[in-house]
Amino acid sequence: MEPAALRSLVEAMAPDGETIVARLFRALREGVRSGQLEPGVVLPSSRRAAAALGVSRNSVVAAYELLRAEGLVAVDGRRAPVVARVERLADPVGAAGEGPALSARGAIRCRDPRAGLYAHASGRFRPGAPDEPLFPRDVWARALRRAARTPLGPMRAYEDYAGVPVLRRALADHLRRERGLVVAPDEVVVTGSAQASLSLLAACLCDPGETVLIEEPGYLGARAAFEGADLRPAPIPVDEAGADIDAVSCRAGARLAYVTPSNQYPLCTRMSLPRRAALIAWARAERATIVEDDYDGEFHWRGQEAGAMQPLAPDAVVYLGSAAKSLLPALRVGWLVAPRPLAAALAHAVRNAGCAANVHAQLALAELIESGAWKLHLRRVTRVYETRARLLMEAIRAAAGDRVEVALPPGGLQLAVRMENLADEATAVAGLGAAGWAVARLSGFSTREAPPAGLLVSFAEADGPRARAFAAALGRALAPA
Repeated sequence: MEPAALRSLVEAMAPDGETIVARLFRALREGVRSGQLEPGVVLPSSRRAAAALGVSRNSVVAAYELLRAEGLVAVDGRRAPVVARVERLADPVGAAGEGPALSARGAIRCRDPRAGLYAHASGRFRPGAPDEPLFPRDVWARALRRAARTPLGPMRAYEDYAGVPVLRRALADHLRRERGLVVAPDEVVVTGSAQASLSLLAACLCDPGETVLIEEPGYLGARAAFEGADLRPAPIPVDEAGADIDAVSCRAGARLAYVTPSNQYPLCTRMSLPRRAALIAWARAERATIVEDDYDGEFHWRGQEAGAMQPLAPDAVVYLGSAAKSLLPALRVGWLVAPRPLAAALAHAVRNAGCAANVHAQLALAELIESGAWKLHLRRVTRVYETRARLLMEAIRAAAGDRVEVALPPGGLQLAVRMENLADEATAVAGLGAAGWAVARLSGFSTREAPPAGLLVSFAEADGPRARAFAAALGRALAPA
C-alpha cells in the first residue's frame, strides 16, 4: 500500500476530532474488516506513513501496535506491517452508502437487453462471435508493430477524429470495390464499433421522444441504442423478403429506420429489391434516414448479386460496418458512411462522445486492406464459414428431422433454426444450455406477443465433430419423452 493511499483512507474513513492515533487505527481497522484492505497487503513503514500524514513516527507506531493487538496486522521484526486474514464484517461500522443512483435515462442505458437471451453464458456457438483461431495473428502482429513505430504527427493528440486518413481512403476503396458503395474518403467516419456508430446516430439524427423504425424481430443492440437516446422504437415486420415498410402503420413522422438488408438479423433472410425500393421511397418522402447495418456483409456465398442498399440512395442511407466479424470484436474498429455534410458533423460528435477507435489499430487495419492481406483473409474464412454452415445445417436436419426448419443463410456467421412453438424452443434452450451450448432464443429478439420460435446458432466454430455434437444434443432435447 502506498503512503498516499493510506492518507486517502484515513481522510475518507476516519472522523475528524480524534487524535491521529485514533484516526489511523479506526481507518485501518474498518478497511481490514470491510475487505477494502485484503490479507497480505503490506502497509507503509512507520517512517513513510508519518511523512505522508504529517505526524510523528511515534503516533504511527502506536496505531500499528493497537492493530497488532487486535490481530488485524502482523508485525515481523523491523519489516512493515502486513494485513492479517480476519473475518470480514457483514456491516462494518461507518460503512459507506450504496453510492450515486442511476437516473431514469441512466437505468435504460445501463440495462442489458440480452439478459436471459442465451442458453449458456459462455458456451460454444454463441451468435455474433467469429472463430478466434482463424484470426490472422502473425499478419496483424506485424502490421501492429509497424503502426506502433509510425510517427503519428497530428494523430498523436486530438486530430483526425473521423479516422486516420489512410484508413478512410482504404475503406472507401474497399467498399467501392467489394460492396458497390458510392463513397469518398471524407464520407467515411471511423468509430470504436458498429454499436458506437448506432449510439452516435441515435443521438445526432433524432430528438428525444421521436419515433424510429426497427426490424421485428431485430438486433437488440440497435434497440438499446435507440431507447438509450430516449427514442421510441416502432416495429417493421420482417418476413422471407425482408423488412416490409408497407406493413408499418405508424411510419409517418419517423425520423430513422434501421435495417439489416443483406442478411437480416436474426432471421437470416435477405431484403428483396422491391422492398428496398419501397423503403427508400418512404425515406425520401418523409425526409428520414435509413441506417443500413451490413454487419457481416463480407461473408456472402449465396446470391452474390444482392449488394448493399447504399448505392441505391447515397443521399438517404447511412451505412454501417466493422471489423468485428471479419477479424475480432475485441479490436474495437467500426465505420460508417454518410453524406459528406453529415460525415463532417459526426466527426465532431465522435470526439465529444469519446467513441474513437485506437489509432494504432486503425493503421494496422489500413495496412491489411492496402496490402491485400485482408481480402485474402476474407476469402479464406468465407470458404471455411460456408463449409461449416452446411455441416451444421445438415447435422441438424439429420438429428432433429421435421421438428425444426433450417436453411442455409446467404452468408454471415449464424443460422436460424425455426420451431413450431415456444414450448419446443424452451425445451431446446434448457437442454442445450445444460450441455454447454450458448445458442440464443429466437423469440428473445422480438417484442411481439406471438414471436417466432426457435434458435439462433453460430456456425463459426462448427467443424465436423462440434456440428455433430451440437445436433445430437438438440435432437436429444427435442426427443419425445
